Amino acid sequence: MAQSRGSAQVQLADMAVGSGRIVYTFDEPELQPPHYTITLEENGDGRFVSKAGPPPADDTDVVYPAPMDREIHVDPALLAQLFQYARAHQYFNRDCNRSGRRAFTGNKTITYVGPDGRGSCAFVWAADPTLQQLSERLNAVAFTLEIGRRLDVEVHHYPLGLDAELESLENAVQEQQASDLPNIAPELQYIASDQDVMNRARKRAIALLNQCQNPQRNN
Repeated sequence: MAQSRGSAQVQLADMAVGSGRIVYTFDEPELQPPHYTITLEENGDGRFVSKAGPPPADDTDVVYPAPMDREIHVDPALLAQLFQYARAHQYFNRDCNRSGRRAFTGNKTITYVGPDGRGSCAFVWAADPTLQQLSERLNAVAFTLEIGRRLDVEVHHYPLGLDAELESLENAVQEQQASDLPNIAPELQYIASDQDVMNRARKRAIALLNQCQNPQRNN
């Protein structure tokens, strides 16, 4: 039986809505990492790629900067909000930078590509508060991944630094500067199960793992 033109158009629209991609790029030379890209597919797949900054001048940081390239998954609610926002705002085809003097917090670019359209905009502070909040949430994902990288180095080479690093992560989660902890659940699980790690650090890792299992507590 021949397919009607209307039903074919509906199928094409459904395909378009389900196969988009959003790429978020961040650049700030004074931070670690100074450059990263978060690529999110509408089906839930994601990837985080970062470049490493130079080692600290005073050589006090035992966890030297290093690049990352790893698969990630973000909270489905965040993923849906990002794609809904893109489609409701011309696929980012607009001037989204807030004018006027504000503190420099890094150059951001957000891009949408899909069969239904494409577009991109760049900003330091987003003119739209909703886009600004989405940007901050993506920055929080990146912060969590960088802490996870540091934890992986410290548990093998500098275990005495774990407690302070985990405390920093706990505080960042409470202040919503870190999010999507399941991305570093393997690192936390390794620490929690390592009998050579001090008990206080293991307890912190277990508490953070509990937040991975109860995402409503992981803001």
